[in-house]
Formats: sequence, structure tokens, C-alpha cells
Amino acid sequence: MSEMITADLVDLDLSADTKEAAARALAERMVAQGRVTDLEGFLADVAAREAQMPTGLDGGIGIPHCRSEHVTEPTLGFGRSARGIDFGAADGPADLIFLIAAPAGADDAHLTILSSLARQLMNTEFTSALRSVKDAAAAAALIRGDEASAAAQAPAAAQAPAAAEAPAAAEEPATSAASSEAAGEEADGRPFRIVAVTSCPTGIAHTYMAAESLENAGREAGVELVVETQGSAGFTRLDPAVITAADAVIFAHDVPVREKDRFAGKPTVDVGVKAGINRPAELIAEVRAKAERGEVTAPASGGTPVERAGESGEGYGTRLRKWLMSGVSYMVPFVAAGGLLIALGFAIGGYKINKAPSVMDHFVWSQGDSWAALLFQIGVVSFGFLVPVLAGYIAYGMADRPGLVPGFVGGSIALTINAGFLGGLVAGLLAGGVVMGIQKVKIPPALRGIMPVVVIPLISSAIVGFLMFVVIGKPIASAQKGMTDWLNSLSGTNAILLGALLGVMMCFDLGGPVNKVAYTFATAGIAVSNPSDSAMKIMAAVMAAGMVPPLAMALATTVRGKLFTHTERENGKAAWVLGASFISEGAIPFAAADPLRVIPSSMVGGAITGALSMGFGATLRAPHGGIFVVPLIGNPFLYLVALVAGVCVTTALVVILKGMRKQSPEGSAKEVAGASVSARDSKQPVAA
Repeated sequence: MSEMITADLVDLDLSADTKEAAARALAERMVAQGRVTDLEGFLADVAAREAQMPTGLDGGIGIPHCRSEHVTEPTLGFGRSARGIDFGAADGPADLIFLIAAPAGADDAHLTILSSLARQLMNTEFTSALRSVKDAAAAAALIRGDEASAAAQAPAAAQAPAAAEAPAAAEEPATSAASSEAAGEEADGRPFRIVAVTSCPTGIAHTYMAAESLENAGREAGVELVVETQGSAGFTRLDPAVITAADAVIFAHDVPVREKDRFAGKPTVDVGVKAGINRPAELIAEVRAKAERGEVTAPASGGTPVERAGESGEGYGTRLRKWLMSGVSYMVPFVAAGGLLIALGFAIGGYKINKAPSVMDHFVWSQGDSWAALLFQIGVVSFGFLVPVLAGYIAYGMADRPGLVPGFVGGSIALTINAGFLGGLVAGLLAGGVVMGIQKVKIPPALRGIMPVVVIPLISSAIVGFLMFVVIGKPIASAQKGMTDWLNSLSGTNAILLGALLGVMMCFDLGGPVNKVAYTFATAGIAVSNPSDSAMKIMAAVMAAGMVPPLAMALATTVRGKLFTHTERENGKAAWVLGASFISEGAIPFAAADPLRVIPSSMVGGAITGALSMGFGATLRAPHGGIFVVPLIGNPFLYLVALVAGVCVTTALVVILKGMRKQSPEGSAKEVAGASVSARDSKQPVAA
């Protein structure tokens, strides 16, 4: 490690008062040695890393670090502060500060050496020696591992107490390990086994410090603990046999665990990397308690919305919304495919095509009616999956893969008893809750392996089926029928008000949760082979309103381009196509840049379009397609009139509101730029 730290990179009398000043003082030494080429650029990279997570550690250690293109070679600076500097540690200021500078393309060998230093920081003898050393060269030698050199230069007075205390310190852990080893054994006499994964954003320091801390705590607790460090130098996968034999898993990470599904099906504690450093014994005790209760909560890897549902720290309302949206997100493709196929079947074969015999019994290649019947019947089959998929993936969002079977079973029962869309919602939530309850029951170790495959699907499906058939199915079916009857009874003013409300919802968050609620409400109504006239009117109103924002923004950038930036005008060209295709998200760039003008204007236009569409009695059987399914719309001319009216109103409002600023684009740009600088200096947001 001689090339990483020298006496010139050590400051034993660091006078800085803040972590920024400390980093600057040590970085200036690196610049003087030619290790850093751009001081300010490097410090910006250090600050960016610090913003991700404080780098202070319990025990009086601060370890700012980063990878930077301004670093020529891996370098380590060390400073010792008499007063202490706040690096965000829970136990107070740090007196030992290490600044680690790694090149953007640092090789694995150097990063391995740096990881060794990180592990050393978990050794109290090492940190005690650094606090007592009096010479910069000796400190550098100690950090490099030149023990003989460091010992020769360290004061005898400082060494004597350490030597005197060493036997007692060594004896105590041994006694602790011996007394706890018996407690750490399983019923079969073997030690409790834990596998762990540690990782941090840069993968240089915290990753390896957490690993060392967990390993030390494991030895003291008498358990077998093996760590996979996923650092900047890559990672060596744990032997699959070791993972299979493990009784529990600990994740201490601040970046996603790679190949996380290897650990699925085991009791799991999932925390940040600093928890692995600061409280490893608590994590071991917690995961052992979960194992004793038989909790198998390790999630599968991936970044889907389902697998992110229910993150720690979120309220119940937030988690419930994620669970429901998970089911909706998986259901929508079935709606689009089935709805469009059914609509095409009607367009080709007429509205009596639903009476056609099965294409298995009668199909003539040369007849258009046969092809229409084929499309219609495929669409009906696709629609048949809607409620089971909704229920299954709501349960998946709650309980991961074990929730799929009871969720699909409950959703299918909802169809059988005519509970429909509401039944699917309830079945999904019920299935997820049942599985989560089963997972909390203490299970003997011998049964844990068959729990996800046999026991959980069997018990959860039986419970959900019983409740849906015998207890709550009939009331839900009655509620579903009542809602359908209410929709069918809508006419006149009530229908127009409903259309306006749905139009506002479609334009409120442009593809967000509120938009999805309105869209799901509409698609649920047509998700049958023979939807009511009211349901098709609602679908038409929802799709028309959803097209308004992007088309209005495209029109506004065309008629008053001077009110928009060059980028917005380019986005406007794409918004024509997105709006015509019923992709509300095409207006998001405009709403993000100017929400106070764009969103209210869109909501007004959407309300007008939705109300007019309902008032005109336009109907739509297809759940998607925009203007490309106009031939499938009932009263298409009036439908287009409603759409154009909403687009024109939104365009006019946006142009008027933006024009009230009475500024040229250049002046506006300068004002916003000036406001941005001012806001940056004062840390206040900019209002465009």
C-alpha cells in the first residue's frame, strides 16, 4: 500500500471545523502530490457521494470517499482532529478522518487493498494505535500495514497500555464466544447459519466495513456467518450450497442486491449498510427470531412495481395503493388486447358477431364473418383473464410469489359467482393477507422447504375459496350488480357530470394513480363479452379526455411557439402522435416545466370533453387506440367534436396564462435563469 499513502498525505493536527473543510485540507495534499488533477471537481464528487449517505461511523471515524475522473491513482489521505468533526455518525463527531480517492477506472487490486483498510477500521487496536501515534510517517506506515516500522516509531508509553490491556481484551471475546456458542446451536447440534450481502453506492469502504462488523458479531454470537461483498471490484458469488444450507439472510445494502432471488424463501433482515456496521449483533438476533417464527420473507430480485411494494417506512395507505396498482398494471395489457380484438370483431362482422358459433365448429377461411368471429372469441378469452390476473397480482404485490396461487383462485371464483371487478379486488387483498398471515406462523425447520411449494398454496387457496364462496362472495356480487345497474340508469345531467368528473381525473396527473383509477373504472365496465351501453359511453369519455392534454400542448406549441422553449416545441411535435394514440403521458414534459398553468388548463379541457362525449352518447368498445379506433366508435362525428372542443379550450387557456407573463422568450429565459441562480443560492424553489 506504499503507493497509496505517504507521510505527505497525513495531517495529525487537522484544524478543520467541518467535513467540507476536512475533505478540502486532505484533498489539497493529494493535489500537491499530483494524485488529484482538479481540486474543485474532485471535491464536488466527494460532496455528491456524501449527499447519498453520511460517511460518519460509530467509534469516531469519518470516511469520505468517492470515485472520480480527477484522480490519477488510488490515494488515501488521513487526518486526526483534536476537536472532532461531524460526519453524521449517531455517536458524535469523528476524530479519525480517512479520505479515499479512487480513479473512475480503478483496478481490482487497488480496490481490494482499500477494502482491507475498511475492514481494519473495525479493529479497535488499529484505531487506538492511530489515536496515539505521534509521527506522520509512523501513521502512514501503520495504515499501510508496515507494523515493524510503525512499532519502531510509536511511543513506548502509548504501546505499553495497549500491551497490558491486550490479554484482557482477548480473553473477554473468547469467553463471550464460548458462552454464546451453545446458544447459537440449532436443535440438531450444528451452529445457526447466516449468509449476508453488503454493498454501498461506491463499493469501496462501507461495503467491507459492514462485512467485517457482521463477521465479528457472528463469531461472538456463535453462529456461522458468511458474507458476499458486492463492491466496486465486482463480487464473488457465494457457493449455492452455502446459500441452500443457510438458515437466514441479512442484506445490509444501499444499492440493489445483485441476483437477489438466490436468497428467496428464507428468513430475511433487509437494512442499510450502516446498520450492518453499527448494530450487527441486533441484526443477527433479529434474523434468528424470524427464523424461529418461521417467517420466510426474502423477496425476489428485480425492479418491478410489485417487488417494490410495501417498502419499509411507507404507510399503510401508500402500500395499499401500490398493491392495487400492481394488479392493475398487469391487468391492463389483457384489457387492451382483449378489448381491441373484440372491437375489431364487431367492426368486421357487426354487432351480431357475439352470437356466432364457436370457430372450433365452424370456420371458413374465405368468409369475413369467420375471421370476425375468430377475433371476437379470442378477445373474449383474453377478457376472461382480467379478474384473475387483477386478484393474482394484487396478492403478488403483498406476499410475493406465494400469493399468486390463492390470488388467481380467488379471482376465478369472483368470476364464477358474478362478483366481477369488485370481487377481484377483494379476492386479491384477501389472498395476500392470508399468505402474509401464514408466513408469520412458526414453522418447524423440516417443513420450511415445502412451505412455498405445497403448504402455503394449499392452505391459502382453501381459506380464500371458502371465504369467497360462502362468506363474502354473495354481498360483493350484490354490490357489483348494484353498481352496474346504477351505471345503466345514468342519463341526462347525471351522465354529463360523471363524464366531467372522469375527464378531470384523466387530466389530473397524466398517467398517474388518479388517471389510472378513472381508466380502470372504464375498462372494468367493458371487460365483458356484452357490455352495457352506459359502460361503453364511459369508456368513450375516458379515452377522449385522456387525449386532450398532449394534443392541446401540441397545438399550443404550433399556434404560439414563441411562448415555449425550443425543447418544448420539439416535444410538441411528438405530442401530436402521442395524443392521437391516447397516451396522456405525452403532456408530462409540459406539465413538469409549468404545472400551475398546464395541469389546470388540461383539467378544464378534459372535463369539457368528458361531459360532451357523455352528452352526445358516444360509445366505445375498445379500451385503447385513440383516433385509430374512431371507426369503432358510436356517433364518431360528435365524439370528435367533443375531443376538438376540449383541445381548443385547453390550448386557449394555456396560451392565455403563459401570455400573461408578457415577456419575450429571451427575456423569460433570462428571468428563469436568474431565478434559478438566486434560488440555488438561497435554497428556495423556482416558480416558473
